[in-house]
Amino acid sequence: MEGVSYQRFPKIKVREVKDDFMKFELRDTDASIANALRRIMIAEVPTIAIDLVEIEVNSSVLNDEFISHRLGLVPLTSERAMSMRFSRDCDACDGDGQCEYCSVEFYLRVKCLSDQTLDVTSKDLLSSDHTVVPVDYSDASSSFDNTPNKGIIIVKLRRGQELRLRAIARKGIGKDHAKWSPAATVTFMYEPEIYINEDMMESLTLEEKTELVESSPTKVFGIDPENKQVIVVDPEAYTYDDEVLKKAEAMGKPGVVEIHAKEDSFIFTVETTGAVKASQLVLNAIEVLKQKLDAVRLSDDTVEADDQFGELGAHMRGG
Repeated sequence: MEGVSYQRFPKIKVREVKDDFMKFELRDTDASIANALRRIMIAEVPTIAIDLVEIEVNSSVLNDEFISHRLGLVPLTSERAMSMRFSRDCDACDGDGQCEYCSVEFYLRVKCLSDQTLDVTSKDLLSSDHTVVPVDYSDASSSFDNTPNKGIIIVKLRRGQELRLRAIARKGIGKDHAKWSPAATVTFMYEPEIYINEDMMESLTLEEKTELVESSPTKVFGIDPENKQVIVVDPEAYTYDDEVLKKAEAMGKPGVVEIHAKEDSFIFTVETTGAVKASQLVLNAIEVLKQKLDAVRLSDDTVEADDQFGELGAHMRGG
């Protein structure tokens, strides 16, 4: 095995990027790295979320625990989360989790003084740090009634009802609780390779070609209006359902279409909660993955693995 290298150099090509959405290609790697990146984005990239609530007055219809749970699920802007300390590791407050290095304070003081129902929303939360505030969804295009977005509703108050509380937000990861997950969804699929056997396709009538195209539940194929040939319209719409292949076999033309998955090429779709931008989520996930790999390479366990597994253990450590 001397002189053999298993090192690969993955590449990323960004296709589309918005604040809360990103689509990119990951090439020249395998499914283990792709899935590791996906799992880290969901569960191991840190964000900031409310973790402790001290309620002074609550005369609303919801009990204290219900309100505390709703506050914990409000996404907070978390650009500085990577540089913050975990409360359990903070030496400035001895792990108490209530200092400027590992926490952010929020206050909420609302009382309904009119006969109209008062919505208490995330915009009523006052932060001690202007960089850590509830995510603003006012630019979202999903407002059906064209009314201005007032934030995430926490509770509704009637005349005379009041809510006063203090909340502490801390750094955490989705593996500990879903409220710290920055990802709404992260998916990847193998990039498909689709081949059409032109010679066999010529033997099909226009009606048979139409049946073959329409057998796909998604619009992967189409018929060229000029030469009436079957063409690939959108290969990424293929969902690996094999319906086209089954139809070709039923028509007695197996091999007229061949579809293979590229085992070293993946298409990622990332949507975030707004706590961090989609592009930053991907970068943070790569940084976390690098830290985990460095920890494996430098730990004493891998040195012991050299004795147990010989050359393989040394290779895993980068030696």
